[in-house]
Amino acid sequence: MSWHPLYRSSKFRHVYGKAASKDKCYDCVPITRSVHDNHFCAVNPHFIAVVTECAGGGAFLVIPVHQTGKLDPHYPRICGHKGNVVDIKWNPFNDFVIASCSEDATVKIWDIPKHLLTRNITSPKKELLGHVRRVGLIEWHPTASNILFSSGYDYKIMIWNLDTKEAVLSNPVKILDVHRDVILSMSFNTDGSLLATACRDRNIRLIDPRAGVVLQEASYKSHRVNKVLFLGNMKKLLSTGTSRWNNRQIALWDQNDLSMPLMEEDLDGSSGILFPFYDSDTHMLYIVGKGDGNIRYYEISPEKPYLNYLTEYRSPLPQKGIGIMPKRGLEVSACEIFRFYKLIPTKSLVQPISMIVPRRSESYQEDIYPLTTGAQPALTAQEWLNGVNKGQHMESSPALQLPGAWGLCWYP
Repeated sequence: MSWHPLYRSSKFRHVYGKAASKDKCYDCVPITRSVHDNHFCAVNPHFIAVVTECAGGGAFLVIPVHQTGKLDPHYPRICGHKGNVVDIKWNPFNDFVIASCSEDATVKIWDIPKHLLTRNITSPKKELLGHVRRVGLIEWHPTASNILFSSGYDYKIMIWNLDTKEAVLSNPVKILDVHRDVILSMSFNTDGSLLATACRDRNIRLIDPRAGVVLQEASYKSHRVNKVLFLGNMKKLLSTGTSRWNNRQIALWDQNDLSMPLMEEDLDGSSGILFPFYDSDTHMLYIVGKGDGNIRYYEISPEKPYLNYLTEYRSPLPQKGIGIMPKRGLEVSACEIFRFYKLIPTKSLVQPISMIVPRRSESYQEDIYPLTTGAQPALTAQEWLNGVNKGQHMESSPALQLPGAWGLCWYP
């Protein structure tokens, strides 16, 4: 008879959240009051971008990551939109290019100078004019350079190839017209060959974006979906939403069979939306509640029970939105495995929260930093459009921050 221990062996059982001190926060930031359920914050190792409140159009701030403390009220903004900015996303392969979308039905691509901003930026590098109603979401392709997806309140998803010289693009390379209502969430699998969407009609769709075909559709009545997320290479989807009794809920799905979730779990009775984030390096799932100060985190396993609850970071300060730092921007000497940037509009504050694995040694902990997604594209835009699939470029980039450490990289 085999003996099974009552505990699970895990390197991440004791991960804890550590909020930055006031001098390491970004103070006096006029955070947007928009009611859209987006992150409103985008971060890379050089900059933090935050959607701001402003009169007469839409704007966002781009602040150097190390420029913490009080923000000058006259600090320059990126302010070329005629309507409120709804979503912003950094180019994963160029830390000085950011995309924004707005209620003015446009998507704009901006070049951010490497030196400190001295005046407002009003002229974009590119302008994408295809949607006829406000644009709610944008996502960069995870492996191909210069491919951007946008979804609007016209129920369409548009695929843009930015690898052109034209400053104004009005013809996307593909339009996905397979939704009957507003798209609430978009997520790619690791090689970008599949797109999962959550729609206001309560359905989850798994789409082949190049063919424009819906491969799977979930219409499970007892889970009203808000956000959906691919869980790395696990062939699973995670969705957040509400149950028929209006409890906040998470559900796990097999991407090859969306007829019924593998599991559902009610979390609480709060009304704010749940933002899911997955770290494929550590197999940890973070659930961030909008309107409260909590961040729950789990470990994902390929076998039952699939979700293993670890613990919860709690704070009395509610978050309006959230940003995350890519792995290559973390502080490995502190055993930091994830970092959030929490938008607190009641305090006009952006507060970094580090998720830390407690270790006695300050040397590089190789076991908690496997190869991670790098900043190099695996494909050109045209290669991906021609049907080529290739895994993400992987590298041991956090190790390069330590003196004497060597980095490795390859394509799977």
